[in-house]
Amino acid sequence: MTETWALLVVFGIPLIGGGCLALVGQHRLAPNLNVGFSFLTFAAATCVAAQAVAHGPAFALGKLFFVDPLNVFLVALTAFVGWTTSVFSKPYMRIEQGRGKMTAARMRLYHSMYQLFVFAMLVALLANNVGILWVAMEAATLATVLLVSVYRTAASLEAAWKYFILCGVGIAQALFGTILLYLAASRQLSGGDALLWSSLSAVKGQLDPTIMSLAFVFLLIGYGTKVGLVPMHNWLPDAHAEGPTPISAVLSGLLLNVALYAVLRCKVLADGALQNGLPGRLLVGFGLVSVLVATFSLLRQKDVKRLFSYSSIEHMGLMTFAFGLGGPIATFAGLLHMTVHSLVKSAIFFAVGHAAQKARTQMIDDIRGLLRVSPTVGWGMMLGTLAILGMPPFGVFASEFLILTTAISELPWATPFLLLALAVAFGIIFARVQHMVFGETTATALEHSPALLPVFVHLGLGLMLGLYIPPYLATWYRQAAAMIVG
Repeated sequence: MTETWALLVVFGIPLIGGGCLALVGQHRLAPNLNVGFSFLTFAAATCVAAQAVAHGPAFALGKLFFVDPLNVFLVALTAFVGWTTSVFSKPYMRIEQGRGKMTAARMRLYHSMYQLFVFAMLVALLANNVGILWVAMEAATLATVLLVSVYRTAASLEAAWKYFILCGVGIAQALFGTILLYLAASRQLSGGDALLWSSLSAVKGQLDPTIMSLAFVFLLIGYGTKVGLVPMHNWLPDAHAEGPTPISAVLSGLLLNVALYAVLRCKVLADGALQNGLPGRLLVGFGLVSVLVATFSLLRQKDVKRLFSYSSIEHMGLMTFAFGLGGPIATFAGLLHMTVHSLVKSAIFFAVGHAAQKARTQMIDDIRGLLRVSPTVGWGMMLGTLAILGMPPFGVFASEFLILTTAISELPWATPFLLLALAVAFGIIFARVQHMVFGETTATALEHSPALLPVFVHLGLGLMLGLYIPPYLATWYRQAAAMIVG
């Protein structure tokens, strides 16, 4: 019973927080309330994780929600990054309000939708019901549309509209895939059981392979749109560039992970039903194409947030490729990469947000000498860039090394493409950031002290995961990898 209540509390807190902030989100104490609700969500997620380690999987509300080794660490990660992003958001949004970009009504919308966005992601992760997962992903889409368009500029409205249209089409594909999945399972399971991950996993070898192959294609395209896989990725750079930077951080650091988690759940079922390796080959293909297209798209980027949004597409492609390879090592590496990418990329966006505020522009050529005007912002950007580019001893290096060595063994023809993409991305991003960090500057001091502690906390965790993975976390990864590999 305790575990049941703990599961409900995890997403109940942000739901209550969204309601409260819808009423008082414009008040000067609203940023503190946003941080408080986010911290309580993280504390509840930590309790759920501790109980999962001690007692194993748990269910709630008649098996509609559950926690197991595959989703428990993602729940904790989502709650943690949601909390640290709310801390970063306090001074950032106050500066935006002081400069006239945010009104009282927009601040209320921002704070309430932030909590509802976190709520939707946590529901998607904890849902045992395929239908609830789909509804939660759609809710996350709608919340994000409002957050991306909160500035009400022409560019932000266009980005939100593009995001809504493309992800709306994608989520419709996922709905059709869900219907096909139910059809494939209805011969083995009855009623609501045909939509439960736990029940479907038990009979995955008996699901109709023809229907499952079609279902997986639609689910991969549908949820892959939210992952940002090429060619369904066009919404992502615009949404990152035109929305508030805290939303860019949680989009890259959290929402993409949640969508990839949905794909992984579907892959487990498709692998069991088909037994022919087709799901893995599809993931390898989409992942490799995403890595290559995103990498060479970096060449054309002049906006710093768009630059790192294409980096996110590259890394999501790399994770997808790793999960497509299969095997315990590649899957372990993919899960590790999900973690360190969330931590490091959100830290980069934190630093980028304050850098853009100091220079009053997001254009790379107009941001110079960050070390002179704010050494902490400058070092945060430089260290974050080195971390995301895979420099040792950061965790990204460890996960990429495992992915590459596995690719050499399992899929040697793809390895040169990956190495080329990683080398090109390193050269482009490092050169751009180096010019931003060093040299003379025209940037000015900010009206409020930036919240840079989350930057270095995230980078510190990313560094730790490159040097040492705590035993309980390694156990989660191994158990989750065993579930994915089967």
